[in-house]
Amino acid sequence: MGSKFNLQCVDCPRLASFLSELREQYPDYHNLPVAPFGDSKAKFLIVGLAPGLHGANATGRPFTGDYAGELLYATLFKYGFSNQPMKIERGRTDANDALKLLNCRISNAVKCLPPQNKVTTAEINTCNHYLAKELTDMPKKSIVLALGGVAHKAILKAMNYKQSQFKFSHNARYALSDNLVMYNSYHCSRYNTNTKRLTPSMFEQVFADIKSELDT
Repeated sequence: MGSKFNLQCVDCPRLASFLSELREQYPDYHNLPVAPFGDSKAKFLIVGLAPGLHGANATGRPFTGDYAGELLYATLFKYGFSNQPMKIERGRTDANDALKLLNCRISNAVKCLPPQNKVTTAEINTCNHYLAKELTDMPKKSIVLALGGVAHKAILKAMNYKQSQFKFSHNARYALSDNLVMYNSYHCSRYNTNTKRLTPSMFEQVFADIKSELDT
């Protein structure tokens, strides 16, 4: 039922080659697969798309160092899923802070940075066994949140569902099994927030609903 995260994974040739090039261009960056972050026994798993060039690919921690992370971590803190928001100093942040997640874990559908932030179907499929392992290892009565359509599809694949069985829509809720519920949200990217496709209040409502369900 999947495999545990492997920092040295090079199973996707295009992604491995791209990271190799970036190690020369940005020698101080992480430039490797990005591990999930948070409590391994958490009942709440958040799944994004893939690391960002100057975000997780630089810092080595999901959603750390880019705009999407600012909104995500601020919302996690507001609803009690972290001990503090992401600290930003001189316009930047890194993974060497005291931020800890509480009953929460963050991962990505694809663990490596793709060129132009666009993953291929083959890369999603190749990386999917890692996500399958993460979902299999979750405790009973857990919740997974898909940030965007790609994450939504990756979760369904990891759970052996047909893509047609559950449609992606913002703040949709689906029972995938007796012990796992999936919520959807538009991705908290700068593009989505700038165009008002996703507002902070819309994003927060998803977390309020998840918090309420976990508490009961």
